[in-house]
Amino acid sequence: MAPASAGPAQLVRCGQKDELYRSGLRSGAGTALHGLAGAKKWLEWRKEIELLSDVAYFVLTTLSGYQTLGEEYVNIVQVDSTKKRVPSFLRRAVFVSLHTVVPYCLEKGLLHLEHELQIEADESRTSQSNRALGLSSRTFIRNWIQKQVGELTEQQKKRVLQIVYVLKQCIPLLHRLHLAVFYMSGTFYHLSKRITGITYLHFGGLQGEDQSIRSSYKFLGVISLFHLLLTIGVQMYSFKQKQRARQEWKLHRNLAHEKNMTKEETTGRHSRCTLCLEERRHTTATPCGHLFCWECITEWCNTR
Repeated sequence: MAPASAGPAQLVRCGQKDELYRSGLRSGAGTALHGLAGAKKWLEWRKEIELLSDVAYFVLTTLSGYQTLGEEYVNIVQVDSTKKRVPSFLRRAVFVSLHTVVPYCLEKGLLHLEHELQIEADESRTSQSNRALGLSSRTFIRNWIQKQVGELTEQQKKRVLQIVYVLKQCIPLLHRLHLAVFYMSGTFYHLSKRITGITYLHFGGLQGEDQSIRSSYKFLGVISLFHLLLTIGVQMYSFKQKQRARQEWKLHRNLAHEKNMTKEETTGRHSRCTLCLEERRHTTATPCGHLFCWECITEWCNTR
C-alpha cells in the first residue's frame, strides 16, 4: 500500500508521545543530579539538564536517522518538502537546534536582558532574578548582555525594556497562532518543522482514518484562532486602559502639585505679621484670635 501524508490526529499523537518520553528523560536526569549534587545544584542547573535531555533524545533519534518513539508509535516517517526523500542531515540538525537550543537561548536571553535593564530600577528583585536565572554570573549570554546594556542610554534602556515586554507577550501568541494554523491545515505540528519544511508520510493502517476527522480539526482551528484574536483584543484593551490610567495619574499629580503650589503662595500672603509686615516667626495668637510674631506682639505690649 502506497504511503500517504500523515493526518493531524497522527501528528498530535506523535507529539504527545514524544513529549511523554522527553518528560521522563528530563525527570530521570533531574533526579540523578539532585541525588548526586544536592537540591541547590539541581535548582541552578535544572533548565540546562532539561535542555541536554531534549538534545540527547533528538540526537539519538532524529539526528541519527531513526524514528522517534512517538513517530514509531503512530508509524510515520519524516520526509522533506518533496515528500520523496528523507530530510538531509543538515535539515535535521537545524530542526533539532530550532526545537531545543533556540527556545532555551531565547528564554535565557530575554530573562537576562530584562534583569539587567531593571537591576537599577528595582533592587529588591535582584536576588529573585538571580535565583531564576540559574547561571547568574557564569554564562556567556549574561556577560555579553551586561556589556551591551552598559553602553545604552537611559532612554534606550526604556525602549529596549518595552521591546522585551512585547516579545515576551508575542512569543506565546505566535505559538498559539501556529497551532491554530496546524489544526486548519493539518501539517507542521511544530513551528521548527514548519521552518525546516519537514513533513510526514504514514505507512500502513487505514488511509482514510484521519480524513474522517479532519473537519473536526479544522473546526477546532477556527475556534482556536477566534480565541487567539479575542485574547489579543483583551490584551490591547487592557494595555490602553493602563495607558489611560497612567496619563490620568500624571494629570492628577500635576494638578495636585499646582494646587499645592497655589495654596502655598496663598498661605504665604496670609501668613504675614501685620506689625512687621514680614512672614510670621513663632506665631502667637492673641485672645481676639489675631496672629502675630511672638517678638512683635510682646514688644508692642511692652511699649503700649
